[in-house]
Amino acid sequence: MSPVMSLECRVSGKGLHEITASVSAAVARLGIAEGLCTLYIAHTSASLLIQENADPSVQRDLERWLDRLVPEGDALYTHTSEGPDDMPAHIKAALTATSQAIPIVGGRLALGTWQGIYLWEHRRHRGTRRVVLHVGG
Repeated sequence: MSPVMSLECRVSGKGLHEITASVSAAVARLGIAEGLCTLYIAHTSASLLIQENADPSVQRDLERWLDRLVPEGDALYTHTSEGPDDMPAHIKAALTATSQAIPIVGGRLALGTWQGIYLWEHRRHRGTRRVVLHVGG
């Protein structure tokens, strides 16, 4: 099996969408005992994040904070043809991460007890985002 695959991640709109289970299952299918899992989101208005997955208020607070930092409707935006949430989404993706690297130890992602992997959708649209996964062992 190739160490590179794409995960098609359905999103129901703006916010943090946990993808830990999908990534963990893909790593398990590859059967790599020790190595590195690199994730990359192939979009310019979404990002990837490793964050606490025990208390949902963490995700809500992160979303509210970033919305306050990069609001819709700023008069400085000139890229407005794709809707009022598009340019703020590009800025949010630029300020956050489009890739993550996670060690694989004992055939499993070496995430901490309270860590999860999130696709952070910065637009209001529903649909599918593509995350490219590469595992090296």
